[in-house]
Amino acid sequence: MPELRLRGGEVDGLALHYVVEGRGPAVVLVHGLGAFAESWRHTLAALAGRATVLALDLPGFGASAKPRTRYRLGYFASALHGFLDALGIRQASLVGHSLGAAISLNYALTHPSRVERLALVGGVVPGFSYRPSWIYRLIAVPGLGEALSLCASAGLYKAALARCFHRPVREEIDFFVDYQYAARTGAEGRAAYLATLRHVRTDFEEYGPDYRRAIGMLDLPVLLIHGRQDRVVPPVHCAEVAEAFGHAAVRWVDECGHFPQIEHAQTVNVWLTEFLVGRPAPR
Repeated sequence: MPELRLRGGEVDGLALHYVVEGRGPAVVLVHGLGAFAESWRHTLAALAGRATVLALDLPGFGASAKPRTRYRLGYFASALHGFLDALGIRQASLVGHSLGAAISLNYALTHPSRVERLALVGGVVPGFSYRPSWIYRLIAVPGLGEALSLCASAGLYKAALARCFHRPVREEIDFFVDYQYAARTGAEGRAAYLATLRHVRTDFEEYGPDYRRAIGMLDLPVLLIHGRQDRVVPPVHCAEVAEAFGHAAVRWVDECGHFPQIEHAQTVNVWLTEFLVGRPAPR
């Protein structure tokens, strides 16, 4: 897995790991909370025949650096900006899953000329009727979250993750949890996870109305893909977001939970390919 080190601003010196496949217009895959670049492995392989597909480990996750900082949406977007600059990518399409959708949207709103197209998969967006589950709210309590994290185990993570799928597939659950388990769940990784849960609350609770207003003015193609049985981000949230965009296309996935790109990879990959690279590349 390649690594690069960012330069400038609040992310100066930050080391990011990423994977890249294919050749063509740039498509960047942005994972959600607790995930990592390789969790996009089905999407990477499918799009690589038509695009240069990059998936990064966001700061605090995967094999990337895990600094003690404020993990706000803007911080992640700054890291994404530095990532694109370091690779000399002037414009890319973004695909964000779950919290990665909020990060991708933040980047599109703050750097609209750098984003060609935006796809939100099982996405959560500030400014709408999303409320974290009781377990996320419990873990976010200072002190309690740290105590609970010390009791966590691979088996417990797998049981929790299985609830996010409509029909859990053991191979997928095992890969998602076991991949680089020690690096991802060490003290620094646990601290970054808890910090993210706590810090992004500011974006959702205080700046939600600002996001909702800004979305209506965002002038770029948008695709929303959402599972009808998603228990993490309810389908009503996707419907509200789609209405706010006005011109967004929505693809609903039946018998699907929070991971359409894994649970129904073949169907979702066809939609993403058509949306992202199913037309001549821009000159």
